Amino acid sequence: MNNEAIKDICKQLKIAYIDDLIETSTTKQKEYIYEVLNAEIEGRKRAKLSKLLKTSNIPQIKTFEGYKFDEIIFPSTCNKERLISLEWIKNKENIVLMGNVGTGKTHMATALSIEACRKGLNVQFFRVSELVETLVYKYNQGNIRQFRNRLKKNELLILDEVGYVPFDKIGSELLFNVISECYEKQSIIVTTNLEFGQWSSVFGDTKLTAALIDRLVHHASIVSFPGESNRLAQALTNQK
Repeated sequence: MNNEAIKDICKQLKIAYIDDLIETSTTKQKEYIYEVLNAEIEGRKRAKLSKLLKTSNIPQIKTFEGYKFDEIIFPSTCNKERLISLEWIKNKENIVLMGNVGTGKTHMATALSIEACRKGLNVQFFRVSELVETLVYKYNQGNIRQFRNRLKKNELLILDEVGYVPFDKIGSELLFNVISECYEKQSIIVTTNLEFGQWSSVFGDTKLTAALIDRLVHHASIVSFPGESNRLAQALTNQK
């Protein structure tokens, strides 16, 4: 057993003053020490992942196992490998998943969220209508700043289902503020069934909508889902 391997794992665990013990231990003792310390490392990783998943508000566990990428169109700025690597989070970039209902956008957003948790990143997953509802409630209660500060602690925010429910003026402005505060500081994943030209029907104010889209897409990759609904196809198949 290499002494440096044990010392490295001790650094990860922030264990000091063990050098003398390592130097005087037999090979068998070193192997045992390494196994014990490595078990602690793995246990901490599992505990951290469990905590991150619990606090993320991810609705259900979905991964990329068996995921069909066939009908998805990637931009030149982001292929499948780069998307899954989460390199774009390190660069504070955004991902917009745009396309028809039932084509796997939320599944992809969920799988990416779980990958981020596995890498030790703080994630918050929101159905956007529920986020706006919470923002308006906190605003009316006078404690919205505390909630927004909590959002800032995440490396990744997911805004799911933009376009299904329109927002009033206050809700639109509060969501705009959240997206503005994320700009070049955090990454956002947005799923939407609407093209950008239709977003004013959700946010109402055309100027606010334009400013919101501008901040969202400045450092973003737009992934298109032009296929037909997987859920509808499955339902039709089951009826045959």
